[in-house]
Amino acid sequence: MLAWLRLVRLPNLATAAADSLAGYLVVSRLTTLDWPPAACGLAVLASLAFYAAGMVLNDVYDVAVDRDERPERPLPSGAIPVWRAALVGNLLLAAGAAAACGAAVAANSPWPAFVGAALTLAIWLYDRHAKATVAGPAVMGACRGLNWLLGMTAAGGPALPNQWAIPLGMSLYVAGITLFARDEAASSRRATLGVATVVMAAGLAVAAGFVWMPLLDGVSRTATLPAPTWLACWALLGGAVLARAAQAIANPAPTAVRSAVGNAIMAIITLDAVLVLAACGERWAIAVIGLLVWFVLGRRLVPPT
Repeated sequence: MLAWLRLVRLPNLATAAADSLAGYLVVSRLTTLDWPPAACGLAVLASLAFYAAGMVLNDVYDVAVDRDERPERPLPSGAIPVWRAALVGNLLLAAGAAAACGAAVAANSPWPAFVGAALTLAIWLYDRHAKATVAGPAVMGACRGLNWLLGMTAAGGPALPNQWAIPLGMSLYVAGITLFARDEAASSRRATLGVATVVMAAGLAVAAGFVWMPLLDGVSRTATLPAPTWLACWALLGGAVLARAAQAIANPAPTAVRSAVGNAIMAIITLDAVLVLAACGERWAIAVIGLLVWFVLGRRLVPPT
């Protein structure tokens, strides 16, 4: 069981759930802490299946490389047969697509199904072809942005221009994380880490457009905090992530790079919660940040990278 939990990256599944849930909340702007509608639940279920599928198929296609660089992983070590992992990965991909179609039916909109189809294609493209190419980080970032859109379309959005800033910004942020982690198994180059950190910072700035774009028109759309206070909170959280990345640039040893990557991935949940805070207030923000418990406990069992 531990081998399977490691294969699907158990802690990171919490970040997938946080994205789609936050996407639904940002568009619907729910304020009462009630059980969300079926469309939201199906979108979250689809996100979990898609993320798990991507992680499993990633290791299936990388098994030859992992035999040299990461022989302790479940597939190269023989803990899980490759054929069985491939079967489970494809079944999870199909389950994600089916759940996305279910979200489309529940939302009475075709867009969650279209986003699910795009996610299916993006996951396959990254795992099978793009991962080792220059386009790899961008495709991985697109998967994260589409995951946000899965929740947003289940709520009937994005409905406003500033809402589009979130999936675009989070796509850039995760593209930066992916570039940062590209050589985490060996010795990373400082130049690559530096570029990746800049991309992460750009993504954080763009995602904050959810709040600062309305300010350009003199409108504050935050549910609780004044917009400048929210932006200061966002800058503080983003700065903490970038500071950990800067430490890895100063000391690009594999352990330091992996630590920075794990921290940046875990921060996705916190960032999602702060975006929900701006749209829905404290109650739903606390519910989203509660997914950190899943991440932290899961990390005690298996590593997130």
